Amino acid sequence: MSLSAKRESLVRIHGRYNRAGRPHKTRILDEFCATCGYHRKAALRLLHRPLRTGAPRRSGPKRTYDPAQVLPVLKALWLASDQMCSKLLQAALPEWLAHHERRSAPLPEAFKKKLLQISPAQIDRLLRPSRVQHPRKGLSATRPGTLLRQQVPTRGGPPDTTRPGSVEADTVAHCDDSTEGDYVNSLTFTELYSGWTENRAVWNKSADAVLAQLQELEVKVPFVMKDFHTDNGGEFLNWALHRHLTGRPLKMPWTRSRAYRKNDNAHCEQKNWTHVRQLFGHERFGYPELVPLMNDLYATPWSQFTNHFKPTFKLLKREKKGGRTVRVYEKKPKTPYQRLLDSPDIPEATKVRLRAEHTALDPFALKKTIDAKLKTFFTALGNLDRESTMT
Repeated sequence: MSLSAKRESLVRIHGRYNRAGRPHKTRILDEFCATCGYHRKAALRLLHRPLRTGAPRRSGPKRTYDPAQVLPVLKALWLASDQMCSKLLQAALPEWLAHHERRSAPLPEAFKKKLLQISPAQIDRLLRPSRVQHPRKGLSATRPGTLLRQQVPTRGGPPDTTRPGSVEADTVAHCDDSTEGDYVNSLTFTELYSGWTENRAVWNKSADAVLAQLQELEVKVPFVMKDFHTDNGGEFLNWALHRHLTGRPLKMPWTRSRAYRKNDNAHCEQKNWTHVRQLFGHERFGYPELVPLMNDLYATPWSQFTNHFKPTFKLLKREKKGGRTVRVYEKKPKTPYQRLLDSPDIPEATKVRLRAEHTALDPFALKKTIDAKLKTFFTALGNLDRESTMT
């Protein structure tokens, strides 16, 4: 029996039980236990005390954040920020809230002050009904390159994350559940100190296409690349990229991951999920016409959105405690833009340019542009799929 049916039965029998004489109470009690499934002692306790007329009192301390008041603002910020986790969303709230007020209406100062003091655990509780399921995991399409195994050494020890300039690169296959044939790949280019990440689409992972995109990114990013690290894929271990990196006046250190050690490229592998899979999913992009559409999204709105407005945590150290590895992260996450501004190794002219670019940006407008370009992209993909089935 449902709770509402039990409640109705209790209300009906409670009046009869209290009006009845002693001989009839036993029969009513037997009827109530048989109907509602209560234990006899529990039924006696219910029938002997007055019925509660109002709503049950909520146990625990007084509620600090009213969901009806807080959730509309919090959910809007969470969705616009691509569903950041609660700890990152808490750090991003001050800047995002300012842009939200400019786009909608000013919020009361008392409400805004209380919202800025919200804890990550409270954010999780408020957003729990709105959480979505993550899509399934994709395939790995890395094919080992053997030409330059002896010329490119493996990296010894952890990477240097204390100064700007250390870069990791990797590719993500948009192949659905089969790596046969030709398809689009996304190139991920991540700087380790700040987390600044750029993405570009290439067709079929050719060495020339990857090299052309790396050359473009090296000019665009707001830091000087000082060393370069990749996995063992053939799109990187080739003579074209080797000449580009080692043929310059100041030879650039280039290292590769150990075989079957995916964590050697961990910073970039993480961005493959947050910057590529969460954006485009796991579908197969088997048409070269999609490459310019993806790069139109990657190059400007997606780069500005992720690098200027999405904070990340940085690992400070690892400790061994009782046979377990405990990771210690910084207390307050920062965006890649903020980390570059804080670095003494970035020239002041570059910081001035970054500040001017940041002032002109609005995360809500960028999110709207990203959604529009994604709609255009997936419409084009659907049209190409239909044309291929008709021929």
